[in-house]
Amino acid sequence: MSHNEVKPSGFLPVLLLVSYCGVLNVNADEVYVSALGDPGMRRDSLRLAIESWNQCNEVGEEVPHMGSPRAADCFDINEASLTTDEEKKLAYTLAHMVTEEDNKLGVGEPFPEMEPKAVNDVDLYAAEKELYLGRKCEVEDTPRPWQFWMIMLKSGNMDTYAAKCPKNGHKVGPFGPDMSFPCFGKGCMNQPQILHDYTTLRGPNFTTLNGRFYGSWDLNADLSQGLVGNISYHSVTWQKEIGEGSWVFHHFLRTSTKYPWLMLYFRSDATDGFSGGYHYPTRGMSKIIPESPNFKVRFTLNVIQGGGPNSQFYLIDIGSCWKNNGEPCDGNVTSDVTRYSEMIINPTTTAWCHPDNLNVCPPYHTFPDGTRVYRNDTAHFPYAVYHLHCSPGNAEHLEEPYSLCDPYSNPQPQEITQILPHPVWGEYGYPTKQGEGWIGDPRTWELDVGRLSESLYFYQDPGTPAAGRQWMSVDLGTEIFKDPDQIAEWSVSDFDILLPNKT
Repeated sequence: MSHNEVKPSGFLPVLLLVSYCGVLNVNADEVYVSALGDPGMRRDSLRLAIESWNQCNEVGEEVPHMGSPRAADCFDINEASLTTDEEKKLAYTLAHMVTEEDNKLGVGEPFPEMEPKAVNDVDLYAAEKELYLGRKCEVEDTPRPWQFWMIMLKSGNMDTYAAKCPKNGHKVGPFGPDMSFPCFGKGCMNQPQILHDYTTLRGPNFTTLNGRFYGSWDLNADLSQGLVGNISYHSVTWQKEIGEGSWVFHHFLRTSTKYPWLMLYFRSDATDGFSGGYHYPTRGMSKIIPESPNFKVRFTLNVIQGGGPNSQFYLIDIGSCWKNNGEPCDGNVTSDVTRYSEMIINPTTTAWCHPDNLNVCPPYHTFPDGTRVYRNDTAHFPYAVYHLHCSPGNAEHLEEPYSLCDPYSNPQPQEITQILPHPVWGEYGYPTKQGEGWIGDPRTWELDVGRLSESLYFYQDPGTPAAGRQWMSVDLGTEIFKDPDQIAEWSVSDFDILLPNKT
């Protein structure tokens, strides 16, 4: 199918025969419980939200007539037995909790319980709107209430002359030109359209639930004509049969000449406090925050189109935040540090880490048995497992050589470890060779994310207590990196985060 033949229409999932892999050898008596409000995506009454960010995880400016780039689709299902002369059947209706007026709220429009200072601040307004939508969608639960799955959109376009993004948490003035960041000129950091088909009942028996968020960063695009021309596009469609199986979330992302660096993720975020990469309180699906080394992540992934050679497709991406002295983050963007661990499964992505390029290797690697090997040990260090490691820009005691992470793409400094399929990860249930889980190889994964993430190197100041590695965001999806006219397409179902049952 050519790009122009793709239509932004509703998604009907295809039944797939998926292989089950990555099952861990655990004690038969070991029992796990879900950390999520909707374990395995099995709950018929959906809770779902969408958010959009610019390069530095702010809003910057709203799209006319779109409101603040936060929206939700949350509903409960009501049942009623209907008796007719010929048959007795069960009918369903949906009780939506978020209206179109709620989703279109934008800066300058106050709503209940919002902070007054946020009414006219486009960035604070979006953060407050997420909390507002969370109150509308919230489900009472033990040990704490939960709100929704989160779809995340982000653009890497950055206008260096606009001075909208801080550098490692510090405000900076205009600079450039800088070829590191794509920008067609003034206004290139705009948010996308976020259009919404509310979930409805479909199918011959009206028992199929189906809805969609979609839109384009190219604000003059006429999506009623399909994906005609070189336009960017995002779409997430969800579908489930009442009382059966998992929700299937079908993702579609397309870059364009004007918007070559785009991201689309499906996330389980913390229900309270900060999520990975943000300095605002957020809402989410993770009612218990998973902590290394004691959690696993299970999901089914079907990659349909990969997004091209520069698509950093994350089988799993986990985000946390702690200061360089090991203390938890508190919202101070100059001393907080976002920490990411990401497994890239696009087989065109190679290891930048090798013996003559040690600056993008972590200082050491820890094997599953606890053996630690330093990166200058060329006979034993597994260089092929690391795409890159980059260090936070506010670290004061880095071991040379090193590379610093992009100082602009988070509101605070960041540290990133990106890993690749390799036999060394096999014990954790991760792919052991390139191509596993990629196009034509849909799989259900069970990953020992907690134990692997405990073994990874992350910077801390010498002599400071080790940080508790709590992962407030667990997600998957892709970042298409500065590559126009590419398409990524995939579906996710059965997602869960599993913790040992301590009771």
